[in-house]
Amino acid sequence: MLVACVAFAVMWMVIRVASRSVHPFEIVFFRNAFGLAALGPMLLRRPGLLAPERALPNLRRASSGLIATLATFYAVANAPLATALAINYTAPLFATVGAVLFLGERIAVRRGAALAVGFAGMLVVVRPGALPMTPGVGAALLSAVATAFSYLAIRALVGRDDPRSVAAWSFVLMLPPSAVVALFVWSWPSAAALGLLAVIGGLAAVGQIGLAYAFASAPASAVLPYDFVRFGLITLGGIVLFGERYDVWTIGGGAIILAATIYLAVREAAVARARKTALAPES
Repeated sequence: MLVACVAFAVMWMVIRVASRSVHPFEIVFFRNAFGLAALGPMLLRRPGLLAPERALPNLRRASSGLIATLATFYAVANAPLATALAINYTAPLFATVGAVLFLGERIAVRRGAALAVGFAGMLVVVRPGALPMTPGVGAALLSAVATAFSYLAIRALVGRDDPRSVAAWSFVLMLPPSAVVALFVWSWPSAAALGLLAVIGGLAAVGQIGLAYAFASAPASAVLPYDFVRFGLITLGGIVLFGERYDVWTIGGGAIILAATIYLAVREAAVARARKTALAPES
């Protein structure tokens, strides 16, 4: 998880630099192309990771993932980094709401309270009426909702598929539609920009694989607290590298959102353990 956090944090900073000369939607295409190339050696060693019969089940995750990536990259290029990240942290909260609405899951009092706290944290960051609703902030909100649907799709996949397969299919299935979107804003990148785009693809591959292994190796409740590292690195990068200045509302709201997300993960892990114990046969 630490490897994934560092990879994603550095990737966001490189996206901000690359977006000065390359449109964010074009960056998404190169992210998928170079990311898939980085995964090539692994796929050649394990061709079974891309079993054709698993393409369709992975399509729903890839569809929501494409929308989330396009929106995220646009937000990173056009909104303060810490603001975009704080809003992005609401994705697990939206995923919980989606599980209730579409999967029939029940919402208990503690779970509902954590959701309310998390969304209150988002309002602290966005501050409707006080903070301008720029396209970058709007893209960050869209990214959070789309990422939530991607989480729900991943939840259905990881119980059956190899985590590396889920990560690889996302690059494969997102590449063609991202190429179509990129055509509408296409301009050939310079050699220097192309180098940055290759770095973005490599970091995306490292981050996705790291994340897959993290969630395959430990419960979400044990993994999510380490996401504080990503928040700290991206906030520091925004200040040091890009001269961004954040007020207490952005930092405090982001901390509230992440704390609510971690509590939800811990609570759901406890409920799952209790359910498993209750269903275990008596010896």
